[in-house]
Amino acid sequence: MVQVPTLEVIKDCCQPTERGRLADHGSEEVATLPVNRNPTVRQRRLARTLKELRTDANLTIAHSARRLECAESKISRIEAAQSGIRLVDLRLLLDLYGVRDPATRSRLEALSREGRLRGWWDRYSDTLSPLYADFIALESDASDMYSIQTFLVPGLLQTEDYTRAVVRAQIEDATSEQVERLTKVRQERRAVLTREAPLRMWVVLSESVLKHRIGGRAVMRDQLESLVASAEQPNINIQVLPEESDVHAALFGPVAILSFPEATETDVVYVDSLLSTLYIEEPEEVFKYTDLFRRALAESLPRTESIELIERAKDKI
Repeated sequence: MVQVPTLEVIKDCCQPTERGRLADHGSEEVATLPVNRNPTVRQRRLARTLKELRTDANLTIAHSARRLECAESKISRIEAAQSGIRLVDLRLLLDLYGVRDPATRSRLEALSREGRLRGWWDRYSDTLSPLYADFIALESDASDMYSIQTFLVPGLLQTEDYTRAVVRAQIEDATSEQVERLTKVRQERRAVLTREAPLRMWVVLSESVLKHRIGGRAVMRDQLESLVASAEQPNINIQVLPEESDVHAALFGPVAILSFPEATETDVVYVDSLLSTLYIEEPEEVFKYTDLFRRALAESLPRTESIELIERAKDKI
């Protein structure tokens, strides 16, 4: 299991890089590679990474096209996730872009091979919105999640009863079957926390979240007790942002920043609200959210004090 560092180390490791990352750990083949009008999350990640590698190497689309001996439009389609890429072409581009690290190359080749594979969440396609399904796909591949929660306990740390209460409140006309399916999805998502290489989760939790009584007293008490148990896991760090912190003025809702194993991949920011879901991938914009997370983390109580505060909140309910 991954060891969670001290607060000082957390702050050091949460310094964003140039990409905005918080964690730094022949003829055109139109016939064989048709336009992909419904790319998977993995295909979009590979496409985005290839474009960033090319631009970081100060190369143009024309350079890449000459290397593959193809039309420039093919490179454009690959970088827009409108077309797949053969492994032989991927390797040629990685050579051109100066990617020498074997682990990085292996990871990108895996993205290419597994690009069209669907995950367990595809079983719930009749229940999940496409954007929520995309988030689960990103979450399943991420190595780290940095989350700011202003109203609710983060989904990965919710108990079943708490989730049911949240779903009923957010979807007033939800049937019992819908509630149960969405609750099951949220519970299945928790597998990322206990897999062989578990997701490392860093949570800044607004103090007001502890005072809500979502689902009633008993449900909320159980939820806070579960939160304390989760905070004891070495890959989960929970810190409470005191109510008096001025940083609250800069928080407009929940934010999740996902980092991936390879430094070549840009972080993805997920911002969710009642009426919309927004993904942010541009490095300059991602940087603003990583900076916000660092500010919120710096204002939060240390880990031990945060757990004590959660326990006191539980006892007061």
